[in-house]
Amino acid sequence: MALIDDLLARADGACELCRSTTDLTPFALTPPDGYADSAEVLTCAECNRRLTDRDLSDPDHWRALENTMWTPIPPVQVVAWRILSGLSRLDWAADLKSQLWLDEETQAWAQMRAPAAVQEPTHRDSNGAALADGDTVTLIKDLNVKGSSQTAKRGTAVRGISLVADNGDQIEGRVNGERIVILTQFVKKQA
Repeated sequence: MALIDDLLARADGACELCRSTTDLTPFALTPPDGYADSAEVLTCAECNRRLTDRDLSDPDHWRALENTMWTPIPPVQVVAWRILSGLSRLDWAADLKSQLWLDEETQAWAQMRAPAAVQEPTHRDSNGAALADGDTVTLIKDLNVKGSSQTAKRGTAVRGISLVADNGDQIEGRVNGERIVILTQFVKKQA
């Protein structure tokens, strides 16, 4: 119980990542060899779940790092760096990461498991099969193409898809010569 009390005192009773004050719990990091201090970060239930699940599907949740990343506490700096690394395709996250200065030891710690500490959303087809850039999928239902009178017919093969980076529910592909966004729930990966 002393650990949670120490973390609550250190963090002024708020999540060290988003500053929420509800359902606070420690999130443990693997410390580098010889690290003698606490390797935990006080997180709210939502931040803890996102870190545990490596969930970056809602990048806006992490915008609070704009304020909290300036902490002098190494474990919090490590988590902030890893999250921003995982979101570096977004301009705001890349900008924040470029501003985040870490001493040599903390930087080495942050890179120990990064960027695997958090990862991109996984794109899955209607059957749960993982999708990747360049895959071929088949439409499983007729889809009306927004902004067009065109209908993409069931059974149409979409070759060379592109994953939408910040949304695990969307892919892009060409149907009848037109590039469209398609929801992954309406496609099946071809073997």
